[in-house]
Amino acid sequence: MSEVRSKAQLAKQAAFSLGKLSTDEKNQALIIMADALIQRAADIIEANAEDLRLGEEGGTSASLLDRLALNEARIKAIAEGLRQIAELPDPIGDILETIERPNGLSIVKKRVPLGVIGIIYEARPNVTVDAAGLCLKTGNAVVLRGGSSALASNRKIVEVLHEAMERTALPKDALQLIEDPNRSSVDEMLKLRGMLDVIIPRGGSSLIQNVVMNSTVPVIETGAGICHTYLDASAEPSMAAAISINAKVQRPSVCNAMETLLVHADYAKSNMTALAEAFGERKVELRGCERTLQYAPWATEATTEDYATEYNDYILNVKIVDHLDEAIAHISKYGTKHSECIVTESADHANRFLQEVDAAAVYHNASTRFTDGFEFGFGAEIGISTQKLHARGPMGLPALTSSKYVIIGSGQIRE
Repeated sequence: MSEVRSKAQLAKQAAFSLGKLSTDEKNQALIIMADALIQRAADIIEANAEDLRLGEEGGTSASLLDRLALNEARIKAIAEGLRQIAELPDPIGDILETIERPNGLSIVKKRVPLGVIGIIYEARPNVTVDAAGLCLKTGNAVVLRGGSSALASNRKIVEVLHEAMERTALPKDALQLIEDPNRSSVDEMLKLRGMLDVIIPRGGSSLIQNVVMNSTVPVIETGAGICHTYLDASAEPSMAAAISINAKVQRPSVCNAMETLLVHADYAKSNMTALAEAFGERKVELRGCERTLQYAPWATEATTEDYATEYNDYILNVKIVDHLDEAIAHISKYGTKHSECIVTESADHANRFLQEVDAAAVYHNASTRFTDGFEFGFGAEIGISTQKLHARGPMGLPALTSSKYVIIGSGQIRE
């Protein structure tokens, strides 16, 4: 039996006993797992250094290496995420609806685990811990398949978590890591209908589309992030600059970073040159429309392909528009329904933008970098869903549950 199938089978068996655990047992286990990450931080960093070395030798970009890198501060933050998950309310068993029928039947709709969740992701070892914590808290077993670029890091993290789980009520087999780096292991996971209850892909557009198009297992689609910020004519300049720079520069390698800045022509007249220079000081390469080049002649001309690209890097498209409708139309054409922002002092324009833009998260006067489970108070996230069925936006604990109806009768039969 292949590694993929055998580990999925172990996870499925563990899911049954996992569903019997109390909230206290799950929470205590998450705290022990968080402590273990801190205690073994040096070992994890040593394994991560091997991944970084191979990445550098392979020509991985600086921004992607940043996504891969672990240090004591990041491991502490990852462990804190587990502790926050432990402090959050357990959704399992929540009563969603109660129906009392005229014939005396009592119908209760309650939350239950999804079962076994497969997660396919790329070079972010923090996802290994986030996914484990969220899935185990909600009574789900999880089969992880990380990218080959983070294999040493993920192996060590799962080793640490497994050792911690052995001191808890959690069955160790409820957490599985597929170590086969070949593409065939992904393809095999996509066909495990009946063993996996859902697959969640996290990564670039090509990974997500491969999963969506080829999986026989139900998929929750997390989307690529071609995110926009629109500076309206009435935008307050210092706020607009701070939000725009933060959305691009604070961490350009993540999916909620801005890729295109849309600027109203009236705002551009007084502010575009200074804003372009501010991006230049932060080593951001600008690709602009013809009108943008008038304010930033050092920029290169943007193409339609640029507007459709998620850079995950210090590259930014800039387009000057004449009105709100043009900005919304551009977002509709090139956006990935992830996160979109308007900076404006006009309540009417803000309301129109928030209502008309189709995205999982829409912002007024705040950076798109906040689209994140931690920032939304979820403790961590399993991904950011850009689809509309089952879950949308940052997916915390409730998004990893399903429901079932419990019907209590007293001998009723249907006529």
